[in-house]
Amino acid sequence: MSFDNLGLHPNLLKGIHDLGFIRPTPVQAESIPYILAGRDVIASAQTGTGKTAAFVLPMLHRFLSAPRKRKGIRALIVAPTRELALQSMEHLQNLSRYVPLRGHAIFGGVPMNPQIRALAQGLDVVSATPGRLLDHVYAGRIDFGALEILVLDEADRMMDMGFLPDIKKIISLLPAKRQNLIFSATIPEEIMRLAKPMCHNPAMIQIGTKSTAPSGIRHAVYPVAHDQKTELLLRLIHESGAKMDSVLVFTRTKSRADRLTQVLDRAGIKTSVIHGDRSQFQRMRALDQFKLGKSQILVATDVAARGIDVKDITHVINFDMPQTPEDYIHRIGRTARAEATGDAFSLVSPDEEAMIKEIERVINQRLPRVTLPDFNYRKSSHAAPPRGRSQSYGRPQTHGRPSYRGDQHRGRGGSGGFHGPKRYFHPSGGLGHGSK
Repeated sequence: MSFDNLGLHPNLLKGIHDLGFIRPTPVQAESIPYILAGRDVIASAQTGTGKTAAFVLPMLHRFLSAPRKRKGIRALIVAPTRELALQSMEHLQNLSRYVPLRGHAIFGGVPMNPQIRALAQGLDVVSATPGRLLDHVYAGRIDFGALEILVLDEADRMMDMGFLPDIKKIISLLPAKRQNLIFSATIPEEIMRLAKPMCHNPAMIQIGTKSTAPSGIRHAVYPVAHDQKTELLLRLIHESGAKMDSVLVFTRTKSRADRLTQVLDRAGIKTSVIHGDRSQFQRMRALDQFKLGKSQILVATDVAARGIDVKDITHVINFDMPQTPEDYIHRIGRTARAEATGDAFSLVSPDEEAMIKEIERVINQRLPRVTLPDFNYRKSSHAAPPRGRSQSYGRPQTHGRPSYRGDQHRGRGGSGGFHGPKRYFHPSGGLGHGSK
């Protein structure tokens, strides 16, 4: 199936073709027809499968095809993080070359005045985090009387972050007659309880099995004592050389992210850091440096697990293991996007082994254990296998990169607003399958 077969407006198809995309991803192919038909939709798909474009494309089609009934915001996208709010705006920018509309991202951590001005000038679409959105609502700057579409983006993450009371408050302020779209990596029972009273006969879409890792990822577990993780990480980076040219490293805490960034910088490795205590300017600058290749490493906490949409990340490294298997899936979903391949390395101390076993149970996959042949493991670390041998495969490892079966070739894989029609914008990834 190609985008031409989905019934999208010709002007929208022109924008899609300009970006070089030909066929939709599975979640787009399944969701878009239901949304175009006016159905409520609850869709679940892995991270990196194009969920954002699955609701942005039919939203733009509606704006082109149906005349505005009254002045005001026509669509509201609610997201758990600033990065995700901006990501939706970037997709709208990329696809709105032939679509006359205005949109703006609303989130905290930045001055309110640009957002106030944008709201005063009139917007078609708002992409917002819950807290800052309610700040504007309570100040009387937002009227939802014209709202036609509500999107809850990465709904499970919003539940995890404790946004349920704010989400319920926002829903209570919206017109009863509207289209509801819920997109998420997973659909826990909490989301279904929220959706039941707000959705009318929703189309349920499940792409892939629940809680599965992207198929293009090569996993490797590196058993190591906790106080040797930094030394092992430096070794992996230096021995891999040019193969690790775009690496996302996750830590559990903000302070550890800062300390690790300082160590990597002192080692001569260009590194940026992103976490909740960084200002929005610092976060955007760090992300831009990483996207442009000016930083080889981006160190992040889980605030970035679903808010980073960067093409061609070669490696995701879990310096600290996440707290749940689902968070592991979300983290590693930053690589192997759009049918490319990528590597997911986990540095695992003895007290984190239980989480590895739980991850293996959830994704139904054995993760290979790997040791470096010439790394000075201390006895306080795991009861490591003999140097140079993999616990899972029992084969010699001749360098820091684990051996894998199969194909080793890697696939290709400060404003917050805009008004259109727009000039050409480069795609940020996750739209569909293309010729580029």
